[in-house]
This record gives sequence, structure tokens and C-alpha cells, in this order.
Amino acid sequence: MITLRIREDGFQMVGHAGYNPGNDIVCSAVSALTCTLLESLRVLTDSLFHAETGSGKTIVEWQALSDTGKKLVDAWFLGIALINLQYNCISYD
Repeated sequence: MITLRIREDGFQMVGHAGYNPGNDIVCSAVSALTCTLLESLRVLTDSLFHAETGSGKTIVEWQALSDTGKKLVDAWFLGIALINLQYNCISYD
């Protein structure tokens, strides 16, 4: 199970979906969305943020998000929520 904690100044994700060890399409989807978010924030906005990533753990903190940055985070969360609707693998803390 992936645990997602969202705050006003960032989010933290820990854990693995455990959908199919070795071929976990759910973890892959969550990782792809999150990597895309981080690169989009870096390339497309002037938002100030810091990210730490590792196996089964991602911490993202921002000091200030531009309007575009906020929309990117909202789009990321919609994608995460859609994955959870299909696979029921994310708990929100």
C-alpha cells in the first residue's frame, strides 16, 4: 500500500502498491506521474521546490508555487486519484 500525505507546502509518499511484485504496473504508473510532475515543475514553472526520491519514498516540499505549478500539482493528484479508484492501492493520511 502506498501512503500519501498531502500538506499545503508539499507531499510525502511512502510504500509500494504491491500489485504484482517485479511487474508492478501501479507503482510504475505512480512513479511516472510523479517524475513527470517534478520535471514539469522544474522546466515549465518558476516554482521553488525541493524533492527527495528513493525506492518507495518521495518527499516534495515547495516554498512557493506559481499558478501553473498549482495546476500541475492538481493534475498530478487527479491522476493519482484515478489510479487509486481502479486499483485501491493508496491510503491518504
